[in-house]
Amino acid sequence: MITEIGIVAGDIWHYLDQHKTCHLKSLAPAIDKDRNVVLMSLGWLAREGHVILEKEGDDYKITLRF
Repeated sequence: MITEIGIVAGDIWHYLDQHKTCHLKSLAPAIDKDRNVVLMSLGWLAREGHVILEKEGDDYKITLRF
């Protein structure tokens, strides 16, 4: 499972590198990954300081931190 989380974290990072920002609701479908694994991967990226999560209404905006 840890390997899958790491791979999806890489997919998220590459997606954000190309698109600059996205919303949580659209991320899992955009990268065609399971929502639960996307959430775990985002937690990993956030904990390591690679992404910025900002609350926007009932969603979160995700931005890659450089």
